[in-house]
Amino acid sequence: MNIKVRHAEPGDFEALREIHAQPKAVWGTLQLPFPSAEKWRKRVQELPEGKHFLVASVDEEIVGALVLWQETRSPRRRHAGNLGMAVHDRWQGRGVGHALMAAAIEMADNWLNLLRLELSVFVDNEPAIRLYRKWGFNTEGTWEKYAFRDGRYVDAYCMARIRHPEAVTERPLPEDDGE
Repeated sequence: MNIKVRHAEPGDFEALREIHAQPKAVWGTLQLPFPSAEKWRKRVQELPEGKHFLVASVDEEIVGALVLWQETRSPRRRHAGNLGMAVHDRWQGRGVGHALMAAAIEMADNWLNLLRLELSVFVDNEPAIRLYRKWGFNTEGTWEKYAFRDGRYVDAYCMARIRHPEAVTERPLPEDDGE
């Protein structure tokens, strides 16, 4: 299976609406059920400065999405970015989240020069927590009664990954074809 990651395009809004309408995606994010196509069209078409919207696809079907946004309002927080991700229910546990995280971290480390990546995750979302830990995220604290979900309040972890300069790996340049 070949998972491709690319920047979201305006025409992707219906697939993004479908992903965020899935029961597990609603359960694991701050999205509300029954998202409108118009809401998703605007989100993709009208990206504010500092927001990078990635999608993962398999055989041209969009199966996951990740948003990386940089702090643009405070000069003292420009070193930090925040992540939010959702994977279509049928594609969870099949490497989509891994591919999206790899692309986001590559962008954050090597193109945006972000020192700190932050995210929130519900404390009972064990698959997501395992994924984030694999990518170097550490739990920095717990937000009690962080969000209302399924008729009750749930806690969330605040997690962050700090890029240490010594951990950055050199990537070889593409081969010169002699032209």
